[in-house]
Amino acid sequence: MTQADEFHHAAAGNYKNILEYFTPRFMLGLTATPERLDNKDVFAICDYNSVYELRLKEAINKGWLVPFRYYGIYDDTVDYTQIAVKNGRYDINQLETELMIHKRANLILNHYLKYNSKSGMGFCTSRAHAEYMAKYFSEHDVPSVAVYSGEQGENARERSKALSELKAGKVKVVFSVDMFNEGIDVPSIDMVLFLRPTESPTVFLQQLGRGLRKYKEKAYLNVLDFIGNFKKGGRIPFLLSDGTYDSKTIRTGSPMNFEYPDDCVIDFDFRLIDLFKKDAERELHIKDKIKEAYDEVKDELGYRPSRVELFLHMDSRVYQAMKSNAKYNILKDYMNFLNEIDELTDEEKLLFNSKAREFIHMLETTGMVKSYKMPVLQAFYNEGDVILDVDEESIYRSFRTFYARGSNGVDMLKDMSTSNYKEWDKKEYVALAKRNPVKFLLQSEASFFKEKEGYVIALDEALKPFKDLASFKQQFVDVIELRTLIYYKDRFDAREH
Repeated sequence: MTQADEFHHAAAGNYKNILEYFTPRFMLGLTATPERLDNKDVFAICDYNSVYELRLKEAINKGWLVPFRYYGIYDDTVDYTQIAVKNGRYDINQLETELMIHKRANLILNHYLKYNSKSGMGFCTSRAHAEYMAKYFSEHDVPSVAVYSGEQGENARERSKALSELKAGKVKVVFSVDMFNEGIDVPSIDMVLFLRPTESPTVFLQQLGRGLRKYKEKAYLNVLDFIGNFKKGGRIPFLLSDGTYDSKTIRTGSPMNFEYPDDCVIDFDFRLIDLFKKDAERELHIKDKIKEAYDEVKDELGYRPSRVELFLHMDSRVYQAMKSNAKYNILKDYMNFLNEIDELTDEEKLLFNSKAREFIHMLETTGMVKSYKMPVLQAFYNEGDVILDVDEESIYRSFRTFYARGSNGVDMLKDMSTSNYKEWDKKEYVALAKRNPVKFLLQSEASFFKEKEGYVIALDEALKPFKDLASFKQQFVDVIELRTLIYYKDRFDAREH
């Protein structure tokens, strides 16, 4: 068995390469923050299989973590609309300049002084920002240090030394840049200060978690969050409640619609409620949000995303809104969306008004109660050498390969008639294919799938001119992989709710 801690990193390139290199018999991923990291879906790596899950609200309710007193503080010292955004994130140089001003530092200090904090941690946007805050606090009789990687400034401390001084009470606040999001154990922390825009749900929850450990007489954690008119500020109430948003919440935009953990205090400045409502109103324009999400993923990747890449990288809230509104669900007709924004290749334009595109669209929308259709479609795809006729041997190989993967075998194990599938030979797999997916494809998608003597199932001959086109193959496999991922996710979501 392979165990991977801090598993949310598995979505990142280097970690993903390691996971793909090894083939453990069983891999256990552990993380306190499974939410998407930079909009990458961590659950998808495990085919949405979850052995055990304990969310923030339940952990506090069980008494395993201390409750928090969250203060959403209105911060009008920075106008975030004037800061450039690239790849969905604020330009770091401009952001740094705007955050390092006396007026804002004074606002932060004055709120900090309202509470008798002995051990605090402030989360900053850059090294210069952390240095600036440590110096400002120290100059106003609050001993503070900065911790970050790279060349050290006059107010910086090495990580272990800073933590020692914090535990010993020699410093009151450590201002950090990402280095304390995870992997530290300082239960005495009684205050966290969020001093940069909330752009990542994972980072927000990691930083909140730095102060939730139980410790001696610590009854709760104070959280000071300085919120301005930055992008995605309206998601904060959702994160604090472990909530999901619905149409009622979006319409009202009120943080009071959420169920927060027991004994927690949530206090938003009334001016923030207006900001959240405006953010919620923007969410209602789903078509614009989808295009914005697409552009962000495209900018991040540096090229036009496939269906799978868009699904894995796009903002989860936008995906859920899109999923619930079939009219705007571009993953149900991706080529049409690309055509509308003029991003089809020349070869794809040849497919667009053809039987091949109709076939691709059918794959995007065909019903899928169980996973059985996927190995049939993979048999036709034939690892990139598309075939029009599938015989028993091809069906057997495809089904055996598909269900050799444990995640796919869940459907087989749930049904008594297929629960012993690991002992099957060709006869049983072919029989399953014929009585289930093949039968229904021939009935419900008869314009594309045909009976043919000597074969289990065949594709319509009208697709023959397109089967060797690279663009057709790419669209074909992209849809198969997307439908498989969405099937896993829907199965996971149904279990959760």
